[in-house]
Amino acid sequence: QVQLVESGGGLVQAGGSLRLSCAASGSIFSTNAMGWYRQAPGKQRELVAVITKSASTNYKDSVKGRFTISRDNGKNTVYLQMDSLKFEDTAVYYCNAVVVADRWGSPKVYWGQGTQVTVSS
Repeated sequence: QVQLVESGGGLVQAGGSLRLSCAASGSIFSTNAMGWYRQAPGKQRELVAVITKSASTNYKDSVKGRFTISRDNGKNTVYLQMDSLKFEDTAVYYCNAVVVADRWGSPKVYWGQGTQVTVSS
């Protein structure tokens, strides 16, 4: 089994910063793409940022230049540095990872439990 554990959420004033972390643990042979999604009340879950194993990145347009995704492959951990936070960034943030559990396994998608980010205006 694979578990993703997030940390780093909280309450911050507009213009402030937060850093989210998500560590994957359990039966892991390799971790492919890792990413962050968010879901605000009454809205659908949306992709915020994604990073491949080779560190190629892609961002939602509204966070480009403010958020930075990174990863530590040795620790199976993905980070999201969020700067210049805005009220509209308020949401539950979920990490996501595509994991191969063993040499003969196929990639599967796993999700973290979510961490609340609240930006006060």
